[in-house]
This record gives sequence, C-alpha cells and structure tokens, in this order.
Amino acid sequence: MADIANTARAFFEACETGQGWAACAPFCTADATFAAQAEPLAEVKTLPAYCDWMAAICRMMPDAGYDLQAWAVDEERQSVVAYAVFHGTHTGPGGPVPPTGKSLRSDYVYVMRFAGGKISHMTKIWNAPWAMRALGWAD
Repeated sequence: MADIANTARAFFEACETGQGWAACAPFCTADATFAAQAEPLAEVKTLPAYCDWMAAICRMMPDAGYDLQAWAVDEERQSVVAYAVFHGTHTGPGGPVPPTGKSLRSDYVYVMRFAGGKISHMTKIWNAPWAMRALGWAD
C-alpha cells in the first residue's frame, strides 16, 4: 500500500505554494475530482482546475502562504485531512478587482480521498464569503 500521508503532504505543499497542476499531477489520479460549497469555486469540478486556480490566487498574492494547524491520516477510509490557515495580500495582478492591498488569514480544510495510492478526490471546506470580504472583493 502506498504511503498516503507522504503523498498527501507532497501534494498539499505543491498546491498551496501555487505550483499548479503540473507539479500536483504526480500525486493524483488523472481523473481526480474536486468539490467545495464555496461560490468562487462553484464551477470547479476537477482537481487539475483547482490546482491551477490556486496558482492564480498565488500570483494575485505573491506573499501567499499557509500555516498548517492539523494533519490526520485515516488509513481505513484511505483519506487524509489537513487544516490550515491561508494568508496573503492582494498586490499582484488578477482577481475580480484591481489589487486592493488588503490581507487575509483564512481557515480551510482539505479532505483528500485516495484510490490506488493517489488522490482521487478532494473536498475543500472554506468560508469563502468571509475571505472575499477580507480581500475587498465583495461587500
């Protein structure tokens, strides 16, 4: 059995540092899916699309980073859960409005499900409306 904890950690670091799908792909199945009950991600249904979305977010926030708060491996269910706080300041190009110079610290959770030693699905749990307001992207 593949070591899902190490695979998940390598994926997490590549995704959260904005490396995009090219860097994340080795840790995932080719048809990996994605889900989130968050408006900015409503149309994102695949993990490749999410990884590239995160790359765009990191370009908008060149100082982006994360503080990992908790990590759990559930071998029985072939899942890994990561809780982290994303932080950054909108100073780079892109986004729904010109750079606002506003910063945020936003809690989120990833639940990564595995098949054959690779991530086959990821769910993101995130308070998107709060994050959008903190960045000045929504009222």
